[in-house]
Order: sequence, then structure tokens, then C-alpha cells
Amino acid sequence: MKITELSIVFVLIFFPFFYILTFHTHDAQEANELAYRYKTALQTAVMDAGAVMHQNEKQHAEAGYDSAKFVKADKELALTTFTQTMALNMGIQDDKAAIQHMFDYIPAIVVMDYDGYYIYAKETEMTGEMEKSHKHVWSPKKPYTYSDSDGNSINFTLDGYVYAYDAGARKWIEGFQEELASNSTITLLQDSTTFEQVRRSRIVTRIQDELADVINRHNEFARRNGVSYVFTMPLVSQEDWYNSINDTGIMAFIQGIAVGDQKINNYAIGGGRLVKKTAVVGGIDPSTGIKYYHPATCNPGFRAEEVFTTAKQAAARGYFEYDCSAHVSLLSEKTEPVLE
Repeated sequence: MKITELSIVFVLIFFPFFYILTFHTHDAQEANELAYRYKTALQTAVMDAGAVMHQNEKQHAEAGYDSAKFVKADKELALTTFTQTMALNMGIQDDKAAIQHMFDYIPAIVVMDYDGYYIYAKETEMTGEMEKSHKHVWSPKKPYTYSDSDGNSINFTLDGYVYAYDAGARKWIEGFQEELASNSTITLLQDSTTFEQVRRSRIVTRIQDELADVINRHNEFARRNGVSYVFTMPLVSQEDWYNSINDTGIMAFIQGIAVGDQKINNYAIGGGRLVKKTAVVGGIDPSTGIKYYHPATCNPGFRAEEVFTTAKQAAARGYFEYDCSAHVSLLSEKTEPVLE
């Protein structure tokens, strides 16, 4: 057989393989681009929602003794922002039916508030009409609860503040863990390291267990809407879980959308991005020896001894509040006039 004939045979045999390989490579590239688009859309939507979701819950205590994380999560505004950003990035912002169908692939949205969490998911309604028997709703706020074998009960928050029932003293108490340690019989409050470990673990476990149930129920609703994908709790790293409870925030999942021959299974976490409070400085007035605390933005000329995150911590250490407004007034009286 001549070389020319061999070449023709080679082309006839291997061309289909090259064509199929090229076709699949092109499909894989398109699938990767589409998967990246969905992932980016979800991350952007969650970040936008996290940026607008918080507002101060105790306005009167803005510069006072309360926790820097004592805020109220505006879950409705977060949901609206999330939906708008997702729809815009997916090109369906003007299609209400498509937006509604989009949530068939979003089994759950979690909002982590300061003292509890909400989950937005499909739940059953007693409407009498099978096709309208389920809709997306917010769950009631669910506290980060913990109880021990001694009958004590603790509601954790996103920092060290707790609401607890002291079974030994038969009374409810509240405050920061370090403040309650000396006057409570609750064992967990006695050690800061153990308390922090249990607090984080319990909050994460509560949300994980609830999410697993919600996502499992979502499978029933998805099947009714023609979605064959089996929704499962995604693998979220422990680091991501612990980072998610450092602040008020929002977590969303997207699963089951076909990209090539695979299905999307992704999640994103967005923080409330709380503005941290100004540090509180504890210092000693060199002329009187009296201990005062003041905001770091105020400089009365005291000898700095300690730095605190809240005024309450400084007061607990024996420092008196210094009136910085009087200091500013005194400085203004001593200021020389500006000559033109």
C-alpha cells in the first residue's frame, strides 16, 4: 500500500476521534465558563446582601457598654438584594417566572444574626391545592442554644455575651462570659478557652443540623417542579464555618444546575462587615494619679496603661470615664487666633 493510501486510511480512521475530542474540549470549556459565571453570581449576590443586612439594634448604646456585634440583621433587605444581584448576573432580572424557578436550585439561605439565625427555604402550606402547597418562607429566629447535664441552659451570641439559666441559683442571668464567671455556678462560664470552643462548635452544629433537614426536604419540592437532582448538604470547610460566625452574615447554596455533563454544587458566605468601634484607652492622669478611660481618638495627655474594646471592660478594671468634650473645649480656649 502506498504512503498516500496509508495517509488516507489514517485520516479516515482517526478523524472521528479528533473531531469528538475537539467537540468535548469545546463543551468542557463552555461548561467551565458557565460554572464560573454561576459561582461568581452567587458570591457577588451574597457579598451585596451581606453589605446591606445590618443595622444597630441598640442605638442608645452605640458608644456605650454593649457588644460591637449587637446588631439586628435586616433579612428582608438582604434577601431582596441577593435576589436582584443573582437575577441581574444571570440575565433574568425582568423575568419573574425565571427568578422564581431560580430558587428551585437554591435549597436554603441562612442569615446569621447576633443571637440566632434564620433560614429561608421552601415549606409546605395547607392551601388545598397541590401545585400551590409550598412556598419560600423565613423560619422563626432560632437561638444558638446549649444545655448541660446540670440543667443549665445558655443562649450564645456571636461574641462572649450570653443569656443563661443558672440552675444552681435558679435564676436567669445575662452578660459577658468573663463578667459572669465569678458569680455563676455554670461550669462552662468559668473557663474562657473552653467557653469559646464550645460556643463556636455549638453554633456551627446547630446551623449544620438544621440545614441538613431543610435541604433534605427541598428534594421533595424540587421533584414536583421537575428537578431530578438530589440535593445534599455541601461540604463546607471547618474554616469557612468558623469564619461565618465571626460576624453577622449570610450563607447561600446553589445546586443542581446543569453545566455540560455535570451539575453545579456551590456555596458562598458574606459577612455583615460591621464597622469596628474605636478602641478604648485606659490611662492615669499624672497630676492626680486617677485612672481614666477615653476613646483612642481623644488625647488628654494621660499615661496609657491598657487598651480595651469597650468602655464597660475599662470600667470593670477600675477606670473612670473621662469627659473628652471638656478637654476639647479647654484646648479651643487656649488656641491662638489665626492671623490673616
